[in-house]
Amino acid sequence: MERALEYLSEADTRVLTRLRSAGEAWIVGGWVRDSIIGRPDTDIDIATSLLPAEVKELFPRSLMVGEKYGTVIVRLDEGVVGEPSWEVTTLRSEGTYGDGRRPDEVVFGSSIKDDLARRDFTINAMAIDANGKRIDEHEGEADLRAGVLRSVGDARERLGEDGLRIMRAFRFLDSKSGVRQMEPELRAAVMECSEMLERVSRERIGAEMQHILTGGNVGEIIAVMNESGALKRVLPGIRTTIEPVFGSDFVVNLAMLCSAEDDDGDALAEKLRGALVLAKDPLRAISFLHDSASASLLAEIGSLRRFKAALPEIWQEFFISYSEGLGRDVDDFRSALSSLDALRAGNKPLVDGNMLADATGLEPGPRMGRLKGWLHRVQVERDLSSSDEVLSLLRELDWSDSDHEEWSALSWP
Repeated sequence: MERALEYLSEADTRVLTRLRSAGEAWIVGGWVRDSIIGRPDTDIDIATSLLPAEVKELFPRSLMVGEKYGTVIVRLDEGVVGEPSWEVTTLRSEGTYGDGRRPDEVVFGSSIKDDLARRDFTINAMAIDANGKRIDEHEGEADLRAGVLRSVGDARERLGEDGLRIMRAFRFLDSKSGVRQMEPELRAAVMECSEMLERVSRERIGAEMQHILTGGNVGEIIAVMNESGALKRVLPGIRTTIEPVFGSDFVVNLAMLCSAEDDDGDALAEKLRGALVLAKDPLRAISFLHDSASASLLAEIGSLRRFKAALPEIWQEFFISYSEGLGRDVDDFRSALSSLDALRAGNKPLVDGNMLADATGLEPGPRMGRLKGWLHRVQVERDLSSSDEVLSLLRELDWSDSDHEEWSALSWP
């Protein structure tokens, strides 16, 4: 076990030493789990016998964000930009969860073994003490090495206490060596308790889905979620499919998961905003991908130029990955893009409003705006390099009398 302690940073050791100068402290949670199978890449969480106020006395710059539940975010004395922090939680004993999400009351304890006994899964119910000895009353190491996800104690009781544990169960199916198998009792409990998800905040569900959809075994885990009935509760009112070949990008994977939805991209984005409380940028990207699911992949040069000029580079990557995941052949499209020369005049329009007003006599307004957009689109498609070339396009369009709403601006598809 001494080897695991070699993974601690100097700052980690300083925090633990100071806590132990006034009480007891144990490393708990994911860091312990990961230290068994390799170098941990997560922050350490700490359990302590000290009360939150006592932790604050030792670390005056601590943030008392979860004091009610015994949790303090510890910061060291130095005020350094990007400084590390540690989640330090007072030992707790078993309590009731009347709302299926939060404990009715927090009862601080004095036993690390009692604290571990109230945790969700055996692989998360281990601790390391001051001597570097691992405390593993629930055989978490054995389950970890066997690739089994098992609850601590009665599975139905554990999930019934906190509906978020259902989402965590799916997240912890993912491991570096493949997909863990749910122990049969836990699998049954997940199916029976899936309605508990209704009591969990949509923001927390969204955060867990982001973990799940960026893991290394997305397809297999989504299939388990679908089989258990949990997927319908996570994404209510959205038609999903588990058929795509999922990758590791959250936005692309979520778009593929929802690609069977009949609504358009804007409507899908609105549903996802309610279901997962996502930010605007991923929702806009998912809306674009959904509406572009059947966009042409023919390597037509004008379309390719618009693709590169109209879309942010990250959206270009999203689209290719999305199309490939849905089973479309993107090889020719990708190859044509890679060989496409840069636009001679770049992406910016060569003709501005003043130049266009001089050439047409149009006043500023919708017609002028749409005409500028149309000229920019054709400029990109034909790779024009001078304003004279662009203005000559006015001969190809009845810009004075035709319906300006039909003039397409630079966009893709």
